[in-house]
Amino acid sequence: MFIDDCLKGIDLIMNSEILEPINLGSSEAVTINQLVNLAEEIGRNQLKAQLRPQRAKGVNGRNSDKHSHPKYLSWEPSTSLRTGSKKTYRWIYDRTGSRGVRTGVAREAAAVTDKL
Repeated sequence: MFIDDCLKGIDLIMNSEILEPINLGSSEAVTINQLVNLAEEIGRNQLKAQLRPQRAKGVNGRNSDKHSHPKYLSWEPSTSLRTGSKKTYRWIYDRTGSRGVRTGVAREAAAVTDKL
């Protein structure tokens, strides 16, 4: 879920009478392969995705219970994964100067992905 939608959802929850935990998230399902393809498209770069079948496996996809927050809040996130990813990419790119410079967020993200 894109940060603007997340903040809106949290604000709605905090100003509601909801007392029990609810799922806050997008109902847009995505696989890891779809996410990699989207990142490649947005970044205009071929990623070196390495499948590691020996590692523990979870569910095939993740998304929130889309019936929870609309029922309580009459609201759903409005930013698609594609749009939010493009905005996030642009935000990181603008702060790192260029693709070749690994500073701040980009350097930290690279360090994490190098270990995976």
